[in-house]
Amino acid sequence: MKIAERWFERKDMGDGVTLLWEPHIHPFIRCNIWHVAGRDRDLLIDTGTGVASLKTEIARLTDKPLTALATHIHYDHVGSLHEFGTRLMHPIEAPGMEDYREFATLSVSGFPRELRDALAGYGLADGEPLLIDALPHEGYDIESYAVRSVAATGTVGEGDTIDLGDRHFSVFHLPGHSPGSIGLFEASTRTLFSGDAIYDGPLLDELPGSDIAVYCETIRRLRALDVDVVHGGHDPSFGRERMIEICDAYLARRG
Repeated sequence: MKIAERWFERKDMGDGVTLLWEPHIHPFIRCNIWHVAGRDRDLLIDTGTGVASLKTEIARLTDKPLTALATHIHYDHVGSLHEFGTRLMHPIEAPGMEDYREFATLSVSGFPRELRDALAGYGLADGEPLLIDALPHEGYDIESYAVRSVAATGTVGEGDTIDLGDRHFSVFHLPGHSPGSIGLFEASTRTLFSGDAIYDGPLLDELPGSDIAVYCETIRRLRALDVDVVHGGHDPSFGRERMIEICDAYLARRG
């Protein structure tokens, strides 16, 4: 397998927001990693697979104090969480991160059986393909991939605020995909960082810990939100009109 010249790519989204992603990771587990610049400190929303050091990449963007927040603890979102000194998540998710036992794999063969049907939409139903098409460096062992357990340094839930000095994000508890999924809403810009509660792709609601009835309530809440931009945990960002379409499609299927 080839060695990647560069593991992370990034794009300036404007308004102090930078999108980072891992191009050599399959789209099914390619998490959107969001860096938000603040006056007093910066915010990192989700941390990717951890195949390569995210901390090294972030150091190219900022030297400010940094808060890393996990929208939930599925492995594609917390692989590099241990690299950062300030780590926030919902209290429901925190115990699972401290003693990490979630499945984590770079091969389809490692997925739980209940996920196999969902994989068809990503071209992964047949065979046992790898979820990685390059190595971060010579000698990297795909089979040894694992997510490192790490304790949260703090927890946040519904109604809490993440304060960057000049920017303030309200924490929304958005369960359904996972019990402790959270999103961050900046009222001044009507921007939502939604994690995997909503994104412009197939919404997964049959994972261990998922709850379809609860997810429907979360989707109804999001549908009513006055939002201009949604930065999801996967796939491209979108506006309120597209969010309503995604919500309506989900509710038509599940609600």
